[in-house]
This record gives sequence, C-alpha cells and structure tokens, in this order.
Amino acid sequence: MTASTTADLIEGGCHCGAVRFRITVRSREAVECNCSMCAKKGFLHLIVPECDFELLRGADALTTYTFGTHTAKHHFCSHCGIHSYYRPRSHPEQVDVNLRCLDGVDPSDFSLSAFDGQNWEDSVEELRARHRNRQ
Repeated sequence: MTASTTADLIEGGCHCGAVRFRITVRSREAVECNCSMCAKKGFLHLIVPECDFELLRGADALTTYTFGTHTAKHHFCSHCGIHSYYRPRSHPEQVDVNLRCLDGVDPSDFSLSAFDGQNWEDSVEELRARHRNRQ
C-alpha cells in the first residue's frame, strides 16, 4: 500500500468491545515513542487526520487522562482500560490510533520509526516534519 494511491478502511477498538472505531489508513508508517506513558502502554502511533477517523460506538465508555500541558487527551475504555486512541500533543487536531488495537493488523506490516519522547521538546519538530512529508 502506498500513501498516495491506496487507502484501507480498518476497524479497531478496546479489549472488551465497548469502544469501536474505523479509520482510513493511507500510510503504513507508524511511530514508536519511548516516553514514560507510551513505553508503559506499549502504544504504537498511527496518526490520522480527523476526517479519517470515525468513532462507531463507546463515547460514553471513554475516560480521559491528561497531564503536563493538558494538550494530549489520553482516552481509555472505562471498562477494560485499553488506550485504543487519543488526541496527541504533537498533532492535537488529529487522532493517534494505537496500531495494536486495529483488527487483523500485524504491526510488522508497518514501517516503525522511533520518536524520542523522553526528550519531547527537542524531538517534536522532526516528528511533525516526517508526518507532513508523508501526507
């Protein structure tokens, strides 16, 4: 699949199924962050435009955690605790989906690049540039 010619509709959600969503995947490039939050959750980031994300059900099941600048909105299922997507600080106008929460998707099918979230301020512009270049 190439970012410019093919798009796939893929569904995903939390462990218990209370939260379900559908995304349009236009790129097989994802990010692995080493910040304390992402490392503990095992989150693999697939950032998609708002128009490529549709929450199918579960808005009422979501709980949101924020910290630091309170820009990132870390949503998780209040029933099973899974963080299937959130609003990232780096791209607050977009949706960041956990690659591990997509149905039938093997993370090895995606190109993973590293993001040094432990040094977020020094690294975020490179991440934003990479994301702009693939759109």
